[in-house]
Amino acid sequence: MKWQDSQQIAEALYDRYPDIDPKSVRFTDMHRWICALEEFDDDPEKSNEKILEAVLLKWLDEFE
Repeated sequence: MKWQDSQQIAEALYDRYPDIDPKSVRFTDMHRWICALEEFDDDPEKSNEKILEAVLLKWLDEFE
């Protein structure tokens, strides 16, 4: 997975943290969790607020 794969990242986060409300997650924590995903294979430095926000919105869709 790469940063642009926001839907896949969101699904992986939901699978790994099904009981966590994405609205309560800080971007710094989410960034760390994404980078720790086994399927994730991209440069951690290529992330930005827009990318993390896109992942968060998709994760919210999965959560709800």
